[in-house]
Amino acid sequence: MQPKSTTTSPSTVLGRQLGDELRRLREAAALTTAQAADALDCTKGKISRIENGRVAVRLPDLTAMLLAYEVSDDEVRERLTSLARKANRRRREGWWNQYGDVLADTYRDYIVLEAMAESIRTFQAQLVPGLLQTPEYIRAVTVASRQWQSADEIEKFVQVRLARQERLLSDDPLQLWAVVSEAVLLQQVGGPNVMNAQLTHLLASSELPNVTIQVLPFSRGAHASMFGPYVVLGFPEDGALDVVLVDNPSGSMWMEREADVSRYQDLFIAARTAALSPTESHAAIHRRAKEHRT
Repeated sequence: MQPKSTTTSPSTVLGRQLGDELRRLREAAALTTAQAADALDCTKGKISRIENGRVAVRLPDLTAMLLAYEVSDDEVRERLTSLARKANRRRREGWWNQYGDVLADTYRDYIVLEAMAESIRTFQAQLVPGLLQTPEYIRAVTVASRQWQSADEIEKFVQVRLARQERLLSDDPLQLWAVVSEAVLLQQVGGPNVMNAQLTHLLASSELPNVTIQVLPFSRGAHASMFGPYVVLGFPEDGALDVVLVDNPSGSMWMEREADVSRYQDLFIAARTAALSPTESHAAIHRRAKEHRT
């Protein structure tokens, strides 16, 4: 799933940590966002984006904020400066930047978050989750999307998705829990041979200790997640909030407000509860894989 251009972009974990601390310091100094903006000669919107971790914090801006907030503790200043440098470096130095010509900014931001995440819970209504797709399946989806025209662009996008999948096999593997609609097993993406290989790959992936796959069958009828796919990313840092990515016909939307995230956490619990057990799902995938053989 590739996030499309939206009016908002996700924050990185380090950026959110820095933003949270700057918000606390501003409030301790009894300054409003408007007063902080005046001190930095910027807009209230910029202060808000910094505090929400949505933009990189330039060191001159950080210095100006600490001065405005009357932060004189050298240890605090050094710690926040180090945090800002790490957050900015993480944005610049990831492997994904070499594919900048085929990645929208929002998708690159998603990859940054995914690289930092500890867990992913996702519901997919039509497609195999990107982290579990085979190269042939990725290629078929990419061609069908019509977002890339040349063979070179398509191949680069395939390589990006395969590179993301390495997190599942790393020394500190990503914990992935995927609930997929039965439609995912039936949709003829790339033809029967591609689908047979894809579902066989799903079976193998489900054997990994960090991967759980469940199938939500048609027989369950209407359910709360049937209105579209979503991804819930969880992070290892103490106090770090989950982030949700929701796809819709006009693009993708990031959600970070606690109430919104909680709603999708509940949706996922309902989906996995309604779905077949992992063992039953394995059998269902195996059955559908055989049906795709030619």
